[in-house]
Amino acid sequence: MRIQIICTASPISVYGDRVTALRWSEIFRDMGHAVEVAQHYGGTICDLMVALNAYRCADAVLQFRKRHPEKPSIVALTGTDIYRDVAHSPKAQEAMEVADRLVVFQPLAAQVLPEHLRKKTRLIYQSAEQTRDPTPVDRNAFVVAVVGHLRQDKDPLRTAAASRLLPETSKIRVFQAGDADDGDLVYQARQEALTNRRYRYLGSIPRWKVRQLIAGSNLLVLSSLIEGGASVISEAVVDYVPVLATRIPGNVGLLGEDYPGYFEPGDTEGLARLMYRAETDPDFYQALKTRCALLARQFRPEQEEKAWAQLIKEVAKARRSAAKT
Repeated sequence: MRIQIICTASPISVYGDRVTALRWSEIFRDMGHAVEVAQHYGGTICDLMVALNAYRCADAVLQFRKRHPEKPSIVALTGTDIYRDVAHSPKAQEAMEVADRLVVFQPLAAQVLPEHLRKKTRLIYQSAEQTRDPTPVDRNAFVVAVVGHLRQDKDPLRTAAASRLLPETSKIRVFQAGDADDGDLVYQARQEALTNRRYRYLGSIPRWKVRQLIAGSNLLVLSSLIEGGASVISEAVVDYVPVLATRIPGNVGLLGEDYPGYFEPGDTEGLARLMYRAETDPDFYQALKTRCALLARQFRPEQEEKAWAQLIKEVAKARRSAAKT
């Protein structure tokens, strides 16, 4: 089968949607499919379209359906889709209606969709390979990693702000990696690094270094205001790196309602307390590690591969059945 993945993220990005699109392309190729990843739909002949983000890819999905009404499409819904953009975009809503199947990355996402769309929605957890032979980022510090795009909806400098509230005795150091379209956020990150001895901004680094950063850290913090099911959680969990995360549906759907490492969005003091507790309370830190270890299985690559194989088979069969009627 010829599959085209539509992902509007920059081809040089090493974070977010682009990482997901490239991982899917590898999964599909391993299944024996021919795969192309494109930012836009230009009329390429394919047997299946997989679009990542209903809002950003709405034009591509609708154009594909208009040109090839007999061919299936799958739309994966991101956090900004589910919790912000789609509600205000008739075009994105139409793309979701015409898609043969919708994909969500955590179980709570489907609950906010209209009832008739839930019937064609499938859950696929984002997977990650375990990092081999990780090296500690700093053996003399308790390292906290922050990874991802510097965007307002990620609240990217929250961890840096929290580190300023820590006691002098704390050995916590924050290492942040991520690119940005917003030059002001990059400027703020660089200025923070100049004035905060606990904080270092690494900018955009290669993908393998991102994984080494996560695996070599003591803790990962995800401070987002909106998430659909962040792949960085999968990456931390498979490397048994504990996570502190905002209590939002996208994170709760992955980590569980009773996960002990939540703080409220925008709560700098609450995050600082959790970071310091993880550093100084061995029982709390071990509880975080244990919970993450128990979750690791659902983020294994073979689970994602199996789910995609079933879904592709399902949409192909449904289309064949429809053609006969």
